[in-house]
Amino acid sequence: MLRSLVGSEMCIRDRVSTQSTGENSSDTMAGMASMGMTGGMQPQIVILKEGTDVSQGKPQLISNINACQAVVECVASTLGPRGMDKLIHQERAVTITNDGATVIKLLEIIHPAAKTLVDIAQSQDAEVGDGTTTVTILAGELLKEAKQHVEDGVHPQVIARAYKTACKFALEQLSKLSVSLNFSDPKEKRDTLIKCAKTTLQSKLIGGSHGDFFAAMTTDACLFLEDSNLSLDLIGIKKVPGGGMSDSFLVEGVGFKKTFSYAGFEQQPKKLENPKILSLNVELELKSESEKAEIRIQEVSDYASIVDAEWEIIYTKLEEIHASGATVVLSKLAIGDLATQWFADRQIFCAGRVDDKDLERVHQATGAVMQASTSDLTQEVLGSCGSFEEKQVGDERYNLFTQCTGAKSATIVIRGGAEQFIEEAERSLHDAIMIVRRTLKNSTCVPGGGAIDMELSKAVKQYAMTVQGKGQFFMLAFAKALEAIPRTLAKNAGFDCTDLLNKLRYEHNAKNDPNCGIDIETGSVCDTWAKFVWEPALVKRNAIVSATEAACLILSIDETIKVPESGKDNVKPGAPGS
Repeated sequence: MLRSLVGSEMCIRDRVSTQSTGENSSDTMAGMASMGMTGGMQPQIVILKEGTDVSQGKPQLISNINACQAVVECVASTLGPRGMDKLIHQERAVTITNDGATVIKLLEIIHPAAKTLVDIAQSQDAEVGDGTTTVTILAGELLKEAKQHVEDGVHPQVIARAYKTACKFALEQLSKLSVSLNFSDPKEKRDTLIKCAKTTLQSKLIGGSHGDFFAAMTTDACLFLEDSNLSLDLIGIKKVPGGGMSDSFLVEGVGFKKTFSYAGFEQQPKKLENPKILSLNVELELKSESEKAEIRIQEVSDYASIVDAEWEIIYTKLEEIHASGATVVLSKLAIGDLATQWFADRQIFCAGRVDDKDLERVHQATGAVMQASTSDLTQEVLGSCGSFEEKQVGDERYNLFTQCTGAKSATIVIRGGAEQFIEEAERSLHDAIMIVRRTLKNSTCVPGGGAIDMELSKAVKQYAMTVQGKGQFFMLAFAKALEAIPRTLAKNAGFDCTDLLNKLRYEHNAKNDPNCGIDIETGSVCDTWAKFVWEPALVKRNAIVSATEAACLILSIDETIKVPESGKDNVKPGAPGS
């Protein structure tokens, strides 16, 4: 104890001596130089900016793990068909959701290590569209299992290496357990995709009462676009408040809300068969004259010609559009009252200020090519479709283009009461669409309801027993972390987690039933494959890989350096570098 106190006193004395200024500092440095290496004293070297916060060592790693655990606790209760919703209030915006990626994104997490979970949740959402809560819970559970070993003095890299080995083996087993779906029969193909979509929607707000309805709708939308590379941009989702959820409908084509129109649009046609569609990036509107303009004329007649010049220009544009044979005119810019009435007199429908995304989908579906000028309009730049109709939906009017001959497009119109409910329905449909798209591209599925997680946990445990050394303990920890998914499913449904997990372990180990999972309806276990509780193998594969990478990344961090923002206020007078 005396030696440590003396050592501390010497460190303090050295620090004070090296930070002294003026004549004393010069004398001290000169003394150090004269002593050389024999004195054992070294000058302090400053390499970080003044105000930099440095945290390192085991406490910093434990702090990062605890921060990630706090994030997991926020989203864990949203998992599964009986998961709870979160109400997030931001200033005037209110969001009700149980989507893991949305919850984490709206929380605006600022902890640098916990942001890693935000990244993996968003990457899971972008890659496969579902499983965002699963990947977050799994990453948090892997860190929780590693925490005790880190506190006991195990090097984090040893744990990370064992996790990566266990992950690789789990993915190999996942490939063996995956079942390839037979899509040769169109009816069986549609029924299978509906089951996958329904499994996704069961954990959503709309899954309980309208799961079958929206599962069929999203499946039909994806099947309609199967020949168009299933681009997500070709599926539009429009929200119309009012009515019930069952009033929602699918448009096999393009639909968008009617844009602002001037007087005269009532006389325009509301339904056209085989229309010719012209897309413009041209403004068809008279501009007000500049107040500061100065024009010098010699005669009074010259003034009239100047005033009529703009009218002649716009009339020339309108005549060129009419001569092209177009019956539907869509413009990215404004279409004024003069042009609206002129088109109405000639039974031409027009819409100005059309949204870029809607206009792009019209181009993809009808084959129309946007024009920046009305001169030299040919038949090649005009789009076509089987039918155009302006339809009343609730309090809004929608322009619908159906029976498109070009690249197909689809639009889902969502009806509902509360705005927050419609917003959550949109997020749910996005996840279901992503799942159906991935199943069409990668037609392999695994049983859901925690069945595949328990089977992978069993396989990793058996493999760990064949491994020598300390890695065996950490691979067993990996296997235990996989059980977090069925445990959370049971907990969120209000069941006895311990009892259900024991039943699952018995079915998977004693009876060797790889399809046994949690039955949410009865609170017991069942064959989830026979009950059509399926999920794409790609979702589970991506979740395991992302969660393992995130856990290993956080375990590899032993120091956090917080650099202050650049500015003169951060540099104190006399500080090094000032």
